[in-house]
Order: sequence, then structure tokens, then C-alpha cells
Amino acid sequence: MTRIAAHRGGGALWPENSLLAFGSAIALGCDLLELDVHLTRDGTVAVIHDATLERTTDGAGPVASSTAADLRRLRLRGPGAALTAEHVPTLDEVLAATSAATAPVGLLVEVKGAAPGVRYEGLEELVLAALARAGLQARATVMAFNPDVIARVKALAPRARTTFLASRGAVARAGARPEQTVDWALAAGVTDLGVEYTLADERLVAAARAANLALGVWTVNDPEDIRRMLDLGVDIITSDRPDLAKRLQRGPA
Repeated sequence: MTRIAAHRGGGALWPENSLLAFGSAIALGCDLLELDVHLTRDGTVAVIHDATLERTTDGAGPVASSTAADLRRLRLRGPGAALTAEHVPTLDEVLAATSAATAPVGLLVEVKGAAPGVRYEGLEELVLAALARAGLQARATVMAFNPDVIARVKALAPRARTTFLASRGAVARAGARPEQTVDWALAAGVTDLGVEYTLADERLVAAARAANLALGVWTVNDPEDIRRMLDLGVDIITSDRPDLAKRLQRGPA
């Protein structure tokens, strides 16, 4: 059965990557929480999408130049860009909220870089250690666009679930067909493949199944697109509107 993941906790509904978003997504009954992590100057794992602060907070500059205390003083912007009372959470805070949930929820943890293709040295170790402290390794999948990040995670935790992420732009630049992303995922040695939803079709689904890869699609917000992904039978639909995705999955009342 297709599982529904709240993209950044449900970025069209609440401040993205906020404790409010993750708690609300859990209350909705989402199967998975999708979140992004960066490394701060003082070695804390921060849950935020961008490498810089301007778009989602009232701060400025790189996340990597900030301390955890700096980030706690900032306020997150909501879907309409208005400031909210929410702060930039740490990974430990998000994991604590996940552990406290009455219903088990999975985690899709995307390891970001300081710049495209540039790893944060040591971030993978910190992410895996945080998951271990929280006892959530079995519920978590570590994701990345960068194959070097995947390789590091696999070296540290060979049995961890991992997702190779592929965008439409990457496929176009390579002159590849969507189903060739399965070959990229196999070369990376991952358990899952996550693609931009516009790449998903019957051939890609068949290729992923033949390769024994779980297939996730992102970021699916339009009702017709959500229905199409459900009809294709993808394993995970990641959406900024998890409420809508859950409702469409349930079907007519």
C-alpha cells in the first residue's frame, strides 16, 4: 500500500520543517515525516531545508555559520511567509517528538550539503548517532542526491535504509530515460529510489519493482497528480498537502 509522507512536515499547511508541522502531520495520521538536515557551526544537526536562512526564517546567512543557539533565536516563516512563533528545530527535538507519538511514524531524513555536491564532513555520523540514541534506526530512511553521502552512510551503517534521490533536471542533463534512475540507484547500493513525480510512469514502476527497490515520488500536491501516483502504485507519495493526499487515498466517504 502507498504510504503518505509529509514533505517538510507539510509545508503548504504549516511552517516547513517545524515542530508544529511534524506534530500536526503525526496527528493527521501520516505514515512518514520528510525532513532536511544541515550542520551548524557548533556541530549541531539542524532541521531546515535551505543552506541559508533568508527564505524560511527572519535570519540571514549560511546555516553552517550559525550556532544552535543562534538558530533557536530565529523564527520560522509560515506558508504565507509571515513570521510565526516556531523556531528552527534540532534533529534531536524532532526525533523526541516522533518517539513521543502514540502511533508509530517513519522518517525520511534528507542529508543536505553546504552547497550542491558538497558534503558536510561528519554530518552522516551525527545523523546516525541521533537516530540510534532515539531508538529510531528501524523507522528511518536516510536520503540524498549526492552519492558520496549515500556511500558514507552505507559505510557507517550497512543495514540502514537509504534512498537515492533523482530530479528531472538530472535525468535531462544525463540524456537518460526515467527508468534509468533505477540503474543509478542500484549503482549507489540503496534500498529505495526517490524521484521527482513527473518522472514516474508505468515503466519506472516496473523497473523499480524488478530491481526490488521501493519507489517514492516528490513533491505531489495537485489532486490529479496524487491520484495518478496512487493509481501507479508507487510506494511513497511525498506531499506538501498530506491532508489532501490522505483524503484522496481513503477515497469517497
